[in-house]
Amino acid sequence: MRLLILTQYYPPEIGAPQNRLHELAIRLKRNGINVAVLSAMPNYPKMEVEERYKSGKIKQEVIDGIQIYRSSIYVTKSKRIIPRLLNYFSFVRSSYKRGKKLGAYDYILVESPPLFLGYSAIRLSKHLKAKLIFNVSDLWPESAEKMGVVTNKMLLKFAYNLEAKCYHKSALITGQTMGIVENIKSRFPSVTVHWLPNGVDVEFYKPEAIEKLGFREENGLKTDDVVFFYGGILGHAQGLQVVLNAAKTVESYTKIKIILQGVGPERDELMELKESLGLTNVLFLPPVKKEKMPAILKEVDVALVPLRKLDIFKGAIPSKIFEALAMKKALILGVDGEAREHFIERAKAGLYFEPENSEELAKCLIEMVNNPSIIEEMGENARKYVSTHFNRNNIANDFIEVLNNN
Repeated sequence: MRLLILTQYYPPEIGAPQNRLHELAIRLKRNGINVAVLSAMPNYPKMEVEERYKSGKIKQEVIDGIQIYRSSIYVTKSKRIIPRLLNYFSFVRSSYKRGKKLGAYDYILVESPPLFLGYSAIRLSKHLKAKLIFNVSDLWPESAEKMGVVTNKMLLKFAYNLEAKCYHKSALITGQTMGIVENIKSRFPSVTVHWLPNGVDVEFYKPEAIEKLGFREENGLKTDDVVFFYGGILGHAQGLQVVLNAAKTVESYTKIKIILQGVGPERDELMELKESLGLTNVLFLPPVKKEKMPAILKEVDVALVPLRKLDIFKGAIPSKIFEALAMKKALILGVDGEAREHFIERAKAGLYFEPENSEELAKCLIEMVNNPSIIEEMGENARKYVSTHFNRNNIANDFIEVLNNN
């Protein structure tokens, strides 16, 4: 069986979809599937093509045994809609031109968002006589509309029509959460949808095998500080203002330290809010490569995962949860719905606060600091739960069975 993964985002870039797709590709290859990846020149999150890839210097390469094909992309740091669309559609065009020369495949799995890549995927599927698998990690454009990121009615209508076309042209649709799966099934009852969740490599994120590398000392954190850690994109969906407002409420608790590690469109605004609130208990750090994350998680105490208070996020499970829980970290979760059901109610792995409610978040921070024994207990529960229900090996095996029966 030959499978081509089409995605705008892939290692060596840092990010959730990059890691998830690469880990899946590795496991599919181990199980005898001939996997290749067609992706853009690496540019995320800095939004500039990495030096060694500039001018198309590297058009193909092998990463961890996976054959990667690269095509060009227009890169911009502008947040305006026209430059962003040029970014997306430049890869739509170049990926089709590159992909149609790659030979025969049985399946093409395309990652959405960006939804517009569906254009290239549909054409490649026809050209290469490959069945199309449409992998949905975010219900775009619905999420963009509800967050107010896209308000242009013509663009939204165009995007919804494209979404429907992509689903109807697919032999299989895969959804990253059960919320996504149920949403698609309710709107498109005739299509075939499979739950393909994110997960964790429990051998890579193995607490007892990880050595401390001095993360606390490097960042001026004391041994008895209780460190609450957020690592990921600093974007619109996360609503990280709630963290800073809660930090203001708990500033008299000197042991509480909060780290926000990552980059994204909201970073400057968040740093300005930190300054305006006069916060000394919040530290912003740049993103790091995946290889460094286990050692960082080893030295923090609690994982902090918020999202904005939108109904669409009741079906969301932020990927950063899995690695933290595998490293036996208790969770403070500001995500209602599916994530709450899994990790708070079933796993007993943390505390929940109402999304965007800084007072409730502050109470959770204080409860953790005042009751350190629950941090350890919840951490043990966390590791057990993700090892059982979100092990990447099991997820890949289930997917292979679906492919064999499709």
